[in-house]
Amino acid sequence: MRELIADVNAHETRVAMMEDGELAEIHVELRGNERLVGNIYKGRVANILPGMQAAFVDVGLERNAFLYAGDILADKSDLSFGGQQEQIELQNASIKDMLKPNQEILVQVLKQQGGTKGVKVTTHITLPGRMIVLMPTVDHVGVSGRISEESERARLKEMIERIKPEGMGVIVRTAAQDATEEEFVEEIRFLVRMWQQISRHADFVSAPRLIHAEETLLFRTVRDRLGDDVSRFIINDRDYYEKVVAVAGITVPNFAGSIEYYEDDDNIFDRFDIEQKIEKALQRKVWLKSGSYLVIDETEALTVIDVNTGKYIGEDNLQDTIVNTNIEAAEEIARQLRLRDIGGIIVIDFIDMESDEDKEQVVEALVEALKRDKTKTNVMGITELGLVEMTRKKVRQRLSALLLTSCDNCGGSGKVYSPQAMAMRVRREVNRVVMHSEKKSFLVEVAPAVGKYITEKNNANEAILRNYEDRKFYLTIKKDAHMHHIKVTSIAAAKKAENGLKEAQIFC
Repeated sequence: MRELIADVNAHETRVAMMEDGELAEIHVELRGNERLVGNIYKGRVANILPGMQAAFVDVGLERNAFLYAGDILADKSDLSFGGQQEQIELQNASIKDMLKPNQEILVQVLKQQGGTKGVKVTTHITLPGRMIVLMPTVDHVGVSGRISEESERARLKEMIERIKPEGMGVIVRTAAQDATEEEFVEEIRFLVRMWQQISRHADFVSAPRLIHAEETLLFRTVRDRLGDDVSRFIINDRDYYEKVVAVAGITVPNFAGSIEYYEDDDNIFDRFDIEQKIEKALQRKVWLKSGSYLVIDETEALTVIDVNTGKYIGEDNLQDTIVNTNIEAAEEIARQLRLRDIGGIIVIDFIDMESDEDKEQVVEALVEALKRDKTKTNVMGITELGLVEMTRKKVRQRLSALLLTSCDNCGGSGKVYSPQAMAMRVRREVNRVVMHSEKKSFLVEVAPAVGKYITEKNNANEAILRNYEDRKFYLTIKKDAHMHHIKVTSIAAAKKAENGLKEAQIFC
C-alpha cells in the first residue's frame, strides 16, 4: 500500500512516499530554490566549444547552461521511459554548424545544477502530462517499458500514431494503461495549446528569459504520482489541500476523494514517523535487520557502497552466510538509492563470493529490487575485482545535497587532526614563535582534546615541548575551539602571567 504525505509551510514543501509503512521516497522543495528541471528558457549562445562538441548558453541563471551537440538533436536517452529505449538515428554534425555565437534558442533544463556546474539543457522540448509526454520537436511514438503486456503496448502505439499532431511526438506513460482514445485526445489538445502559448511567448521576448516554469512539487505529485497504486494523499495545509483537490478533480477525478486534509497542529511527519527516517537517510552507516550493515560514501565523481557482515554470523555454512548478507544488502541498496536520490556512477563492494552462481544470484536480486525505482538504472555486472558497477540517472539533487552543507571544521572531509598530531603541531608552532621572539614567557591556547593530551603527557614526564633555557610556557584551554586551533602569544613578565592567567597551567 502506498501513501503520499505532504508537509507544507511558508518556507518549504516536503512530500514523502510511504510503501507499507516504510519511507520509500522523500522530495524537498525550498521556496526560492525550486527545481529547474523541466523549465523552458529562451537563451543566448554565449560561447561554442568545438573541441567538446558543446556550447554554453546564457539563460539568465547564475551560471551558463551546458548544451551538448547531441542534445540539439533528438537524444535517445530523453525518449526512454521506464527503461524502454526507442532507437533514433542521430546525425553526425559539428556544433559549429548548428549554432552561432549570440544566437537565440529555446532550451529546456535536463539536469539540475550542482557543485560548480550549471544546468544541462536540450533543444528537444518535452511537455509532460499525466498520461503522455508531448514532444513538439520530434516526430516519434514510444510506450513506457513498464507497460509490459504486448497487446496493450500495440493498442496504445497504434492509437497514438493515429491521433497525434502531425510532426510531433508522443511518449505514452505508465498511467495511460487501459486509457481510452477520448482521454488521450483531451490531454493531447491541452498540451498542444500549452506548446502554442510557449511558442508565442518566446517570439515576443528577448533572451535570456524564463518562458515556462515546471509545476511545483505538490502539483507534479498530482500529475506524476497519483494513480491506482496510491491509497491516499494527506496534506497539512488547507489552501494547498483545496488547490490539489481542484486540480485532481480535473486530471484524476477518480482519486479526488482520497485526498485528505491533516487538521492537527502537530508535525505531520512526526505523526507518521518520517522525521526520524529522514535523519537515518542522511547517515553514512545503514544497519540491516540481520545485523550486517552498509557504508555509503557519496563523492562528487561517484558513490561507493561497502557491504559488511557486522553482527550477522549466519548458521553453519560461511558461503551461505555471505550470499544471504549480500542479497539482503542488494535489496536495501536499491531502497537507499531511491530514498537518497543518488544518481550517477555507483560502485558496490559486496562481500567476496567464490562461485559465479552466487555472484549472479546477488546481481539478479539487485536488478529485481531496482525495478521499483522509476528513475532509470543500469547494472553493468561484477568486475574482476568483485565490484558491481551501475548507474542511476541524475534528475534531481540528491537528498544530502539538498539538506546538508560542508562542515566548517573539517571542510567536508569528515576528518580532523588527532590530538596526538595536534600536539606535534603545537610543538612546531611554539618553536617557530620562540625562534623569532626575545620574550621569556608564552601563553599557548589549544582545543580541549589537545590540552588534555598535552597535560597527560606532562604528568607522565613525557613533555611535548623541548627544553628552552630561561623560557616559560603556560597552557590554557579554549572551550568550543576548533580541533586545529593553536594560538601562541608572548607575555611581558612571568610574574604578571602567573597573576593574570589563573586558569592557565605551566606545562614547560
